[in-house]
Amino acid sequence: MYVGTLSFDLLLGDVRSLKEKRSVVRPIVAELHRKYAVSAAEVDHMDLHRRAVIGLALVSGDAGHLSDVLDRCERLVAGRPEVELLSVRRRFHGEDD
Repeated sequence: MYVGTLSFDLLLGDVRSLKEKRSVVRPIVAELHRKYAVSAAEVDHMDLHRRAVIGLALVSGDAGHLSDVLDRCERLVAGRPEVELLSVRRRFHGEDD
C-alpha cells in the first residue's frame, strides 16, 4: 500500500473577501476530487482572503499509479489562471516506512 499527499500553497488573484475566496477554492477542490478521486480540502489560511492551502491525499496499491495521479493533480492546480502556485509539498509513504 502506498499513500501520497500534496499540499499546495496558493496566492489568489483579485479576491477581496472570504466569500470570493470560497468561489475560487471550492471549484478547484471539487475538480480534483471529481477527476482524480482524491481526498482534497482547504487546510490552512482559512481566515486570509488572498491565501489558501489545499491538501490532498491518495491511497494506491501501485506506486507508479500514485505518482502519475499526483503529477496530474499538480499540473491541474498549476494551470489554473486564477491562482498563483507558491509552493508544492509532496510526501510519499510506501511499504518500507
